[in-house]
Amino acid sequence: MTAAVSAQMFERATTWLDALDSDQRRRALQAFAAHGERRRWFYTPTDHGGLPLAEMTPAQQGLAMALLGAGLSLAGYATVATVMGLENVLDRTEGFTQSIAGRSRGRDPQMYYVAIFGSPSMQGTWSWRFGGHHVSVHHLIVQGSLRASTPCFLGASPASVPLLGPHLLRPLGGVEDLGRELLHSLDDGQLAEAVIATGAPLDIVGGNRSELHEGDEPPTLADIWRDPPPPERAAALVARTRAEEARIGFSATDLAALRLGSHTVGLAAQAMREPQRELLRALLDTYLGRLPDEVAEIQAARYAGAALDEVRFAWAGAPQPGRPHYYRISGPRLLVEYDNAQNDANHIHSVWRDPVGDFGADVLGEHLLHHH
Repeated sequence: MTAAVSAQMFERATTWLDALDSDQRRRALQAFAAHGERRRWFYTPTDHGGLPLAEMTPAQQGLAMALLGAGLSLAGYATVATVMGLENVLDRTEGFTQSIAGRSRGRDPQMYYVAIFGSPSMQGTWSWRFGGHHVSVHHLIVQGSLRASTPCFLGASPASVPLLGPHLLRPLGGVEDLGRELLHSLDDGQLAEAVIATGAPLDIVGGNRSELHEGDEPPTLADIWRDPPPPERAAALVARTRAEEARIGFSATDLAALRLGSHTVGLAAQAMREPQRELLRALLDTYLGRLPDEVAEIQAARYAGAALDEVRFAWAGAPQPGRPHYYRISGPRLLVEYDNAQNDANHIHSVWRDPVGDFGADVLGEHLLHHH
């Protein structure tokens, strides 16, 4: 079912590469390797690797966005386009004063990078990513079939901003509201299992690690940049993180409860009533539905019916809007994390991961075993 999506990715990747000059192509097209640069990813305004939109002509930018469109549903694409545009809003809320090393403009909606690993084809193995501040999209294609699409990260800052009239712009409102609706649907006994900490972390616990491991803790502000800060700057960023955690009430007890471990933390779907299970499925769809429709259907089928039983929902932090909160959805080959704690709970990070198969690790292992 993914052949048509893969074919469109191949066509659009090839068209974009053909439109680049030799220097642009050198930066955009990189060697495919099981590890290394292909598995590095970020969601901060840092160098994501590849060729940024800022260094493309308008026509080349259009072709790059067409490739992105091949990797997302219409709703997913609209959300990403809105998140990118929010860089202009964030710039205003910060007084147009943000400075980021190596950039002439701190908040820049053109600092989104495209990279292709390996030669696009319908027979071989290749991958591509699109990333910048609050966006990280990854796809792996093997022999004309789309085989992996995680990690898939979307964030928003501000998460909520007024529009003209009685409306708010909330590009990730669905992932917030459905999570809270599910929480409020639980009875006291269910809440006792679902709520695992009273304080919320400043960031998703898995951070931007290429691999997830038991005991992983939320990253500090020193951990999420391509170029690690010098020791003095790193120490200041860690101290800033700890001070902000203390300000929002995130304690050592909360940290112990939220470290990554097995997927048995939280309330199992098996212990939910059917309307609650439907809410959980709807919440999952806000993550799986980022992908093209036919691909999202395949992913959703993995958690249909009784297969949903092992999926768990865990919450940390305040139950009401406007205060720091976090949730996690976990299960076999599934980790969803959502966090809204920074900037007075107006800054969302959300990610969908496959702890076993991120970047197609499982697929590549099997492929190398049988074909090399």
